[in-house]
Amino acid sequence: MKFSGALLGLILMAAGFLLGFKFSNRDAGTDNSQNKLEARLKGDSNQSQSEDIDSKPLITADDRLNDNELRVISLFENAAPAVVFITTSTFQQSFWSFDVTEIPKGSGTGFMWDNDGHIVTNYHVIESGQKYSVSLADQTSYEATLVGYEASKDLAVLKIDAPKEKLKYLPKGESENLKVGQSVLAIGNPFGFDQTLTTGIISALGREITARNGRKIYDVIQTDAAINPGNSGGPLLNSSGELIGVNTAIYSPSGAYSGIGFSIPVDVVKAVVPDLIQYGEVKRPLLGVSLVNDRYFRERGAMIHSVTPGSPAERAGLKGIERTRDGRALYGDIIKYIDDQEITNSTHLMEVLERYQPNERVKLQFKREGKLREVELILTSSVND
Repeated sequence: MKFSGALLGLILMAAGFLLGFKFSNRDAGTDNSQNKLEARLKGDSNQSQSEDIDSKPLITADDRLNDNELRVISLFENAAPAVVFITTSTFQQSFWSFDVTEIPKGSGTGFMWDNDGHIVTNYHVIESGQKYSVSLADQTSYEATLVGYEASKDLAVLKIDAPKEKLKYLPKGESENLKVGQSVLAIGNPFGFDQTLTTGIISALGREITARNGRKIYDVIQTDAAINPGNSGGPLLNSSGELIGVNTAIYSPSGAYSGIGFSIPVDVVKAVVPDLIQYGEVKRPLLGVSLVNDRYFRERGAMIHSVTPGSPAERAGLKGIERTRDGRALYGDIIKYIDDQEITNSTHLMEVLERYQPNERVKLQFKREGKLREVELILTSSVND
């Protein structure tokens, strides 16, 4: 086919125009990319966001966690520095060489109570020890001194001398208004694995457990948060990171965790620990009597064995066991009621008295020679201020 000169010229002009347009767009794209790169280098986020539609946001590890996980992580990170690992040991002297050897006895958990270095734990964690070592979350260790203990509440207080910046104590909540089903967290050192977190709920309230000395601890918290040997003395926290209990025992036929753990309520801890810090023991009200052991006395009530001279009981005219000239023992007064609260045995009497404060006036009913009598007296204190 033959083309005229004019037609051939038009074709060549059209081809040149198309090629020029293509290269112009390519150069514009190159310039646009360069502009976006420069904008990123200059930190021009507005231009980057508006123009770089192909870029994807960076995904961090936290982005893969839900709100509940983030909350639990935050609670643990805030509380963990206040939780400590306690090891106890005793000393044994060789019969032949008289060398003294330090023998490990056990371990448990504790937590900082204040910024003076006081540490709360269970009494049964430290009861067999003569030397106490406390390891903090940063793995630094300090030798601790025993400040005081209350066996009937399974609580004890140690003290370490550490820099103030290392002393971080837990905020204290309340146990009076706890609800079954609310979330709880336990931090401890089960089987020696330090800084272990377990979570669960409050399974029940108002439980009773028996302390090492046979006394009852009331209003105990039951939880399904895993508590194993080594967790004893560790904190039980609510979902706000506040202390609501001290983990103290598990119920298990095998000795390992079986879904039932117990914690001493923080309201009890707050009543006991300040006395231990100030006096080394709990300041409790006293009648001024010693009682007959429950195993030797079967009647309901608490029989007085002897009366302390100068005590409220002596001033009220109470009497203990007496012997006749021919050696026969006469019953002491049997305490039946305190302020209309029936007393079932001597242990129950001590538990009822714990509800009172020194210097409170109480009404006491007792049986003597088969007759019920009544007196009023003012309780004294076990500690002299």
